[in-house]
Amino acid sequence: MELFRNKRTNALIIIMSALVLCGVTISYLYYKSINESIDPRIVDARTLYEKYNLYAQNNEFDSIFLLMDSIELIYTGIEHYKNSYEVGVLYNNRAASLLTMALYTDDIEPTDQDSLMNLAEISTNKSIEIYEQWLGKFQHKTPPEIERIISPDFHEGLGEYKLDQENKFLKNRIKEIQDSQTETQRRLSVSYTNLGIVKRHKLHYESAANCYKKAIDLWDRNLTAENNLNLLLGRPMKKRSFIQKLFPPDRD
Repeated sequence: MELFRNKRTNALIIIMSALVLCGVTISYLYYKSINESIDPRIVDARTLYEKYNLYAQNNEFDSIFLLMDSIELIYTGIEHYKNSYEVGVLYNNRAASLLTMALYTDDIEPTDQDSLMNLAEISTNKSIEIYEQWLGKFQHKTPPEIERIISPDFHEGLGEYKLDQENKFLKNRIKEIQDSQTETQRRLSVSYTNLGIVKRHKLHYESAANCYKKAIDLWDRNLTAENNLNLLLGRPMKKRSFIQKLFPPDRD
């Protein structure tokens, strides 16, 4: 009986090991396939972007701005990406960092705060411009329509790759654009929220309220915009519901 139990245990270990190995292999092949599908021209930019959250958490603003500049050079050096949603994200992240510096730096001089707010406004307006143009071009477009839009310039600079590789890059890019249709509308909502914060700081209260309302129209779960509007209008602040805390929206 003991021998039988040992054999069963050994068999179970072998089966579990095989399942784990199978799972690891499938995961490896899956992520390998994804990585091989990413446009090689912007891989360095995405690698650099992995440092952003760490810098932001530690308020390493100089590193953030240098990082944003390096990433922007990569994207804007490729025709297809010059006015992409990725560049819009860069400008909005710059704006967020500038706002953080302006509002939460200890003992900041009023003139320095005003300068940071002006720079934040410039970056926010640029992000809004890019997002709105991008949505006007791609919102509600189907994969075949997206392919027709991007094909003329997407292949530029990919001549060294085989045709099947180029098509793999193109197919992945189409999926990225389709996946970003909803997300970019939320990103635009965040940009309008940031612009509202700038306008409120400059005492342009009507403009600030309009920005917050626009942000809420774009994304009705934008609690930051809603509470900024409530603060401006002297209304009670709204807390996240239990469900919202359990299932928070995806971040940029």
